[in-house]
Amino acid sequence: MSEQYQTDEANQWRLDTPGTADWPRTARPDDAEKYLMISADTHANEPADLWAKRIEPKYRDRIPQVRVDEKGDRWSVVEGYRPTKIRIAAMVGQDQERNGAGATVEGRMADHKRDGIDAEIIFPNKGLAMWATPDPELAMAQCRVWNDWAWEFYGPYNDIMSPLAALATGDIPGTLKEIRRAADRGFRGLTLPCKPIFGGHDVDDPNYNLPMYDPMWALIEEVNLPITFHVSTGRDPRASKGMGGAVINYVSHSLSPTIEPMANLCASGVLERFPKIRFALIEAGIGWIPWALEAMDEAYRKHHFWVRPKLQGLPSDYFKQHGAAAFQEDPVGLALVEQFGLTENMMWANDYPHHEGTWPHSAEAIERTMAGISDGTRAKLLGLNANRIFNFNLPERPNKAAK
Repeated sequence: MSEQYQTDEANQWRLDTPGTADWPRTARPDDAEKYLMISADTHANEPADLWAKRIEPKYRDRIPQVRVDEKGDRWSVVEGYRPTKIRIAAMVGQDQERNGAGATVEGRMADHKRDGIDAEIIFPNKGLAMWATPDPELAMAQCRVWNDWAWEFYGPYNDIMSPLAALATGDIPGTLKEIRRAADRGFRGLTLPCKPIFGGHDVDDPNYNLPMYDPMWALIEEVNLPITFHVSTGRDPRASKGMGGAVINYVSHSLSPTIEPMANLCASGVLERFPKIRFALIEAGIGWIPWALEAMDEAYRKHHFWVRPKLQGLPSDYFKQHGAAAFQEDPVGLALVEQFGLTENMMWANDYPHHEGTWPHSAEAIERTMAGISDGTRAKLLGLNANRIFNFNLPERPNKAAK
């Protein structure tokens, strides 16, 4: 076993598995009957100077950057975030390996083969900060840089390695132009921020439930591309500091804001007016979805005297017909997915190469969390749902098809 494939002590827990004695097929890369595995959420490893080199000159001083203060401390400065002191964490073994993974196409292919991944949907990594400004035109300029680079870098491999085109939806005219440009290029889908205008809530800001976005929904229907909402977009995910801050930020300020775009679409009539829209919530897990669907339906029934417009169905009906959500390891959600009729709506992801993901031990993570669901449901969650939603057209049993 090479040095790269060894698992250091801090990551030994990732190898824990109850086994697959009663599974007719597995997620193991060498299993002839291996499930089709499409990671619905992976991340690029963009060049650090990508935006500095490509952004329009008028915005160059406003893009995310590192500044050094008079004490020599380094700070990450992003227009919509509070400045964050850069602390270098000592990482070794697979933790260090994740930090450098994904920078080349060849490296990604080798890493996915190692993990059993047949195809991937790719989101920005450093570029998640490009929405972090209350100026939507600046955000859109950064999105254009990502879209240009992502298509240049991954476009030749789009049959299995598919980046999504980023939109800064606070800039509606710019968004309409970029949707058309993305569709003409051949992007497989679009990714939108959880809120159109970055920052705290303002009732006067545009939002996805309002008719002002009807031209955008109409064009998305026309080009027939699914849309996604990724965590840590729309507002600052690092709003807490001090004791417990890392956990507080992850749960309260990164994951939970994905509820808002789901409710905006399912409760507002958007999906009645534009019935071809398909959307997915990315990296927020799925355990909360049944609760949120029940909460929307309860509000619709019990607050009927306030609710406008009246819908043809319940809000949960629109999620089941149009929505999806991606997860890594979510035993709570997996315990509920069949009970609440959501087997067509959930998509697994290894979140490569992030530390909260399962790479390079996805098979073990799947075995730890998916024993309680049927083989058919596993197949849908691991790849068939993403195959359909993102139009990959890949075979259900890829290892057999490859022979």
